[in-house]
Amino acid sequence: MLICTKQEMVSLLGKFIRSNPDARELKRALAVRMAVEEKPYAEIAEFLEVNKSFISYWKQQFYEQGIVGLKLGYCGSKGYLEAVERQEIIDWLRTKNYWDLDELVTHLDINYDVIYQSKQSYYDLFSEAGISWKRSQKVNPKTEPEVVKKKTRRDSRIYANQSG
Repeated sequence: MLICTKQEMVSLLGKFIRSNPDARELKRALAVRMAVEEKPYAEIAEFLEVNKSFISYWKQQFYEQGIVGLKLGYCGSKGYLEAVERQEIIDWLRTKNYWDLDELVTHLDINYDVIYQSKQSYYDLFSEAGISWKRSQKVNPKTEPEVVKKKTRRDSRIYANQSG
């Protein structure tokens, strides 16, 4: 519970407003400061383009928790890879002659302790490295070289018979 004079509250809020770059926190602090200065809620709501309940809520948060009550809570999770690590992986992919999704997954797990939930994240890494993941296999696993040679010979004989 915040216990200080009206003047101290206005001063505290003023310092916070001058030091704070985040627009959402700024709007909260301005609403509370204007309310502490006893400006009419209708005027504050119109000036800041907020609801009256917004003013009441953040004023209560300020009285209960002080400046901390006006600050943003959860700011998202940390990304899996730092920019430097991401660049290292892209460079590693560019040095390879053959790309395999499973190999990339293993490499990230062993060297960076990262396992993405979605395959799209791995495909994005291939894309950043200038590699089309759709043709990242060295050879078509369904082809057998001997069968292809026989078919090519057979086709060439058929075309020779048709033209002659």
